Amino acid sequence: MKILLQIGAIAGVILPLFNIPLVMRIIKRKSADDISLIWVFGVWICILLMSPAAFMSSDIAFRLFGYVNVIFFTGVVYATVKYHHRFKKK
Repeated sequence: MKILLQIGAIAGVILPLFNIPLVMRIIKRKSADDISLIWVFGVWICILLMSPAAFMSSDIAFRLFGYVNVIFFTGVVYATVKYHHRFKKK
């Protein structure tokens, strides 16, 4: 059972790291126009609302996922807003 908890904890840290390629693609193309702002902010708000439960959880996998997910998805939000052309001055 201990090995399953360790695997879950490792996966909880690794899963949000998959946001990195998305941020890198946005930066490389200098555009986030193909990403819905409603989706980005909807997901981010849900993550923020879930975070207190994750931070207080005794489940290490959920707690680690909560911390890492807030950090990396905030990066997605930042890159999306920065490179979304609706926010660029013409």
